[in-house]
This record gives sequence, structure tokens and C-alpha cells, in this order.
Amino acid sequence: MLDLFASSYPFVKALHVMAVLSWMAGLFYLPRLFVYHAERGQNADTEPARSLMIMEEKLLRLIMNPAMFVTWIAGLVLTLTPGIVDWSMVWPWSKAASVIAMTWFHMWLAGQRRQLAKGKALSGRRYRMMNELPTILMVVIVLSVIVKF
Repeated sequence: MLDLFASSYPFVKALHVMAVLSWMAGLFYLPRLFVYHAERGQNADTEPARSLMIMEEKLLRLIMNPAMFVTWIAGLVLTLTPGIVDWSMVWPWSKAASVIAMTWFHMWLAGQRRQLAKGKALSGRRYRMMNELPTILMVVIVLSVIVKF
């Protein structure tokens, strides 16, 4: 069993990195679509609103949800690989907390998409501010994994 983990580790790690990149792209782009939707597409009967709703829904359902799922699964497999994670250090805990926060943000975005579809939007400014959260979490995650403090 240990041999299986060791031999598949580089492939699982590569899959994890690709999934994280896809998930992060969506986490950066979806709030930007919300800004456009809140500022230009309030009326659900207009063409911009309809187009934005389709883009938001497809981005979330076809890219972000699968990418988040693969990120989590591959990340958990990496965590179970012997000798990779030293849980007595701070870095795995800061990474885990940040990934959980990023997952919460993903779910918040999904809820906001449903609200926008109903014609209930926050301000464009609020969506711009929320768009900074994945950047902050990404910095914590990357520093945690690379510096291993």
C-alpha cells in the first residue's frame, strides 16, 4: 500500500495543482461577473443579465464545483501519503484553515449566484471587496506550503 502512495504521489500532486489552478481562476472570476451583473444587469429581462446569469451558472457548475471536488480529493490523498505532512508544525493547520475558508467562500458565491438570479444583488463595490478574499487565502496557502513554518 505504501508503494502505491509513493509511486502515484507525483501524479496526484500534479492533479491537485491543476485542480487548484482551475478552482482559483473561478474564485477570482465569478465575483468579477457579479460586479458586472450588479452594476449593469439588474433587470433580469435584459440581454446583459441573461448572459451574465448563464456565464455565472456554467462557471460555477462546470468548472468551479468539479475543480473544488478534485482539489479536496487529491489534497486528502496527498495528506494521507506517509511522510508528507508533519502535523506538529503550524503550516498544515494554516493551510487547512485557509482551504476550509476558501470552500466557505465558494459556497457563499454559489448562494450569491442564486440571489442574483432572483434579482437580489449586493453592490458592485461589495463584490469587489469580497473578490480580495481568495487572494488573501491563496497567499496564506502558498506561504504555508512553500515556507512550511
